[in-house]
Amino acid sequence: MAFAAFGSSSGPVEQAPRRRSWVAVVLLLPGLAYLALFFLTPFISLILTSLQTPVEFGDVGQFQQAFKIENYAIVVGQYWPHFLRAFGYALAATFFALVISYPLAYFIGVKARRWPLLQALMLTLVIAPFFISFLLRTLAWKALMSDETPLVQALKALSIIPGDGHLTGTAFSVIFGLTYNFIPFMTLPLYTTLERLDTRYLEAGSDLYASPATTFWRVTVPLSMPGIVSGTLLTFIPASGDYINASASFLGSAQTQMVGNVIETNFLGLLNYPAASALSVILMGIILLVVGIYVKRSGTEDLL
Repeated sequence: MAFAAFGSSSGPVEQAPRRRSWVAVVLLLPGLAYLALFFLTPFISLILTSLQTPVEFGDVGQFQQAFKIENYAIVVGQYWPHFLRAFGYALAATFFALVISYPLAYFIGVKARRWPLLQALMLTLVIAPFFISFLLRTLAWKALMSDETPLVQALKALSIIPGDGHLTGTAFSVIFGLTYNFIPFMTLPLYTTLERLDTRYLEAGSDLYASPATTFWRVTVPLSMPGIVSGTLLTFIPASGDYINASASFLGSAQTQMVGNVIETNFLGLLNYPAASALSVILMGIILLVVGIYVKRSGTEDLL
């Protein structure tokens, strides 16, 4: 009886982990199905499209399935300046967004703790741009930077801009637009990290006769590194593929176009779907490579 009771009680204990594993699989199925339908399937279609070749004697936009790997070499040889411009603009915008956002996030997350109402108000001001369309914000800056505005006239009077120069259609305006539009994406991850910062570490640095600059670089920055990495990734990745700010219809010109602009032109204008797909795959691959190296070097692999 004792052995039977022991055997009957041990059976469910051994089966419990297996039952829990099946429950976990069932709970994961909707998410896996969503990823397969809306990410994996379009990605496979994108790769297949990038290898297509035009239909002989066909109309514009007609392609047939092939394995034309030369499409990648063609688009790289033709559009490599746009890749350099895209990553250069994105890197500059990420740097300026970090320089602007870090003091702001530090004040909201650390200094404003004693004033909850002020902290809430400043957080609201950071989030407020999300309530306005990305396009409308960019168009507003185009209007503010047009030649007839007092801002541009004052810059010309101070000889900062030549008399026949323009503010829009330049690399400065594109980088400015990218920085402005992605500042919230940089500030919020920094704030969430700095808001949890234990200020006793800062007090300990002061007690050990460290200067404020030393305490900042040796204590604050290392402890806020997860927020820095998250913010820079959330800024750099979408900025690299942005095609709004650099468009001639907004803040850019034909000389400032990024790779996102040529993808849009090839896909919607020229109907060259293989070129647009190849550019998209290359852009995605470069971003993944850069992000992987950056996260590895920063020592925050747990973010991936």
